[in-house]
Amino acid sequence: MKIGILTQPLHTNYGGLLQNYALQQTLIRAGHDVETIDWKNPDMKVTDWFRFKRFLLLKFGGKQYKSLKYIPTKKERSVIQNNTNRFIQTKIRHTKAMTGYDDFEVQARKGAYDAYIVGSDQCWRPKYNKFLPAMFLGFLKDSGARRIAYGVSFGTDEWEFSEEMSNICAPLARKFNLVSVREDSGIILCKEHFGVDAIQVLDPTLLLTKEDYLHLVESENEPHSSGTLFNYILDPDDKKTDIINHVAHGLGLKAFQVLPKYQADTLTKEIVKGCIDDCVFPSITAWLRAFIDAEMTIVDSFHGMVFSILFNKPFWVIGNSERGMSRFTSLLKLFNLENRLLDLNELDNVSFSSPIDWDNVNAILEKQRISSKNLLLNSLK
Repeated sequence: MKIGILTQPLHTNYGGLLQNYALQQTLIRAGHDVETIDWKNPDMKVTDWFRFKRFLLLKFGGKQYKSLKYIPTKKERSVIQNNTNRFIQTKIRHTKAMTGYDDFEVQARKGAYDAYIVGSDQCWRPKYNKFLPAMFLGFLKDSGARRIAYGVSFGTDEWEFSEEMSNICAPLARKFNLVSVREDSGIILCKEHFGVDAIQVLDPTLLLTKEDYLHLVESENEPHSSGTLFNYILDPDDKKTDIINHVAHGLGLKAFQVLPKYQADTLTKEIVKGCIDDCVFPSITAWLRAFIDAEMTIVDSFHGMVFSILFNKPFWVIGNSERGMSRFTSLLKLFNLENRLLDLNELDNVSFSSPIDWDNVNAILEKQRISSKNLLLNSLK
């Protein structure tokens, strides 16, 4: 069967890339012909006029414009994204990026897919998706292809759809042959707002085993990590840094991270022009290697939590309400690990050396992996 996958855009997000890779691998191993229908956020299209307008605002617009982010050129972006782009080009089958709704219709005719799978990640979250109806396969019209939503996420337990968008997406959701969600809160949202009965499944990354990821790392001869306490923090602040330093000192661990020194929020023209190497995202396998080598992890990322569980690493999660708390609480509840979620205001009684019952966690994981994979593959028959 020829299958087209729709998910979030392929760029520098480690978890986003690996969930797409894992879903593809699961389907390919089952004998299917698979490719991801990639797309780009139209807001990220940077024209010459946009750059000139930005230059004028920075130079003559006054103090309120001095904090405008620097937008790297296409050549600079290729350097910054070199490692993640290499993974995309060599490990993920994908189309050219769609940049408009018409592109999805053209690709549907060109691809002649027997089935479409939407998922996973937060592809049903309006604030992260400028082509939301496309993620509900609105471009298919009366196609006879099977429509599967696998592990889709709203990212939150709050309804963020406008009334207009709800009215557009609800009838499209009811056309799906299967709707499965990543968070338990998604079951409620689908029922209340779409009139659809959804089933909770694992994130695609957990459909593969840790041995699959070890093979990836070994195939790249990835060198060992530089420390033993891996902190994967997407939204750093002083309080999180204090916790990491406190745990490292108390347990005799060496803190390290796998991220560029400067990211989008801290990029300036001077930094990019003067030290672009400090802006380059490390490789996917360097990120995976960090979980393999770590004795403990501290994360504020959903997939940071996922890979800590997969590699059986003692971990602590700092909840990220802006990016969506239900993503954390749902998975932790599934594995009976709710006590690994830190409240930054109540740290005095936390025993950071407390163990995890990995036998119980792995038993749950194996059972959930089998049921999730069977549901996905059977839905294609």
